[in-house]
Amino acid sequence: MLDPQSPVALIAALTARARVAAASLAGAADAAKARALRLAADALRDRADAILAANAEDVARATDNALSPALIDRLRLDRARLGATADGVATVAELPDPVGQVIDRATRPNGLALSRVRVPIGVIGIVYESRPNVTADAAALCVRSGNAVILRGGSEAVASNRALHAALVEGLVAGGLPGDAVQLVPTTDRAAVGAMLAAEGAIDLIIPRGGKSLVARVQAEARVPVLAHLDGINHVFVDRSAEPAMARAVVIDAKLRRTGVCGAMETLLIDRAWPHAAALLASLAEAGCALRGDAAAQALLPAIAPAEAADWDTEYLDAIAAVALVDGIDGALAHIARHGSHHTDAIVAADAAVAERFLAEVDSAIVLWNASTQFADGAEFGLGAEIGIATGRLHARGPVALEGLTTYKWIGRGSGQVRG
Repeated sequence: MLDPQSPVALIAALTARARVAAASLAGAADAAKARALRLAADALRDRADAILAANAEDVARATDNALSPALIDRLRLDRARLGATADGVATVAELPDPVGQVIDRATRPNGLALSRVRVPIGVIGIVYESRPNVTADAAALCVRSGNAVILRGGSEAVASNRALHAALVEGLVAGGLPGDAVQLVPTTDRAAVGAMLAAEGAIDLIIPRGGKSLVARVQAEARVPVLAHLDGINHVFVDRSAEPAMARAVVIDAKLRRTGVCGAMETLLIDRAWPHAAALLASLAEAGCALRGDAAAQALLPAIAPAEAADWDTEYLDAIAAVALVDGIDGALAHIARHGSHHTDAIVAADAAVAERFLAEVDSAIVLWNASTQFADGAEFGLGAEIGIATGRLHARGPVALEGLTTYKWIGRGSGQVRG
């Protein structure tokens, strides 16, 4: 029996089990992993009533604790969202298995045949907040890529995560995979996160998914490699060549489709030379978005509140947006370089040359032309699901899915070659 009162011992026990499961998964056949994930998706659907009842408990507690509407929206499951979560697991089951894929191969002049082959990372720890769907997405992606995973969700979603985990394990075991392939840390003690971060040699990779404070803590304390997913201070730049109806549709969707997701627009930049700025800002305000702008934006719409310095660096995750008028593409690029978080940025433009410059010069994991920032999602990229959006420059960038959860090894096939 695991002792949740001893976080270090608890994490040591979980990682030992995960290491055994990882070895089993690494050798599992493609068909076996796919079948187990299909059964896990079925189990999520079969256990829908129990999962939704558990989620209702979490939402009620979050409401009593006065969590923000954006956080409650992230936390909430309904039948449609749960169905989409199950469909996501089933979709991952049908994706090509990355394990064993040959990245490249070459034969050296001495006849030694070399190849680079994708292999699982091993044991992955995921620390996340609010969104219970991460439990299913992470489990599916890790299992499909041959990794064991240890999940530590937030205390606000504890009942939901336990119900989702139980269903997933039921499906995996029915499919012949080890239940320890997906483990949920059974305590909300924050010391368990510290024990995970210190588990050098036992956990191969830590992935934080949550707010800035969580990611900062993980990066500061981890002795395990970290794949960071930072905040989404995302921009939409409306160029002087933008078609007004398209600009309105893209901006309103980018901000208001779902305000609590990391792909939501937080800052709107408009070319001073674009003649339709006032109408766009009025449309955004009428759609329910509170605006905080510079003096030029305020002059176009008196209802806009004055922006403070912090507004340009804030991930609102709410129906709030900062607005600035800029001097064309140069002004937009300078603003994004100064205030962006390298997550997702978009341009609305009819001028292809301006758009291509934006795509080339904005240093973000995802850069879009004439499309909403809300497409920053692994499923929308055809990846089935995602662990999150990586904003760094190493290993994986953008939506992290199956390939991002693998590494590679070199394999050499010789015929007696020696280096005398």
